[in-house]
Amino acid sequence: MNQAVEKPALPDHLSVDPRSPHHLAAVFEHDIGIRLNGNERLDVEEYCISEGWVKVPAGKTRDRKGHPLLIKIKGKVEAFYR
Repeated sequence: MNQAVEKPALPDHLSVDPRSPHHLAAVFEHDIGIRLNGNERLDVEEYCISEGWVKVPAGKTRDRKGHPLLIKIKGKVEAFYR
């Protein structure tokens, strides 16, 4: 009964938003963690490892379509499966 599930490789650029071209549904079937400068972040909406940034919500601020406003934070980004 213990079957090892093959996890897809984590991409360089990934977004939580299903409307984004960088969204991969197969990756989100597993629990993902993101570290920025050695600290794990739980609020990451989008990341890019090669460019070294993550996008996180700017508080409770929303745009006119109801989506959270995102700010870009730069640093060393690491993505991993939990």
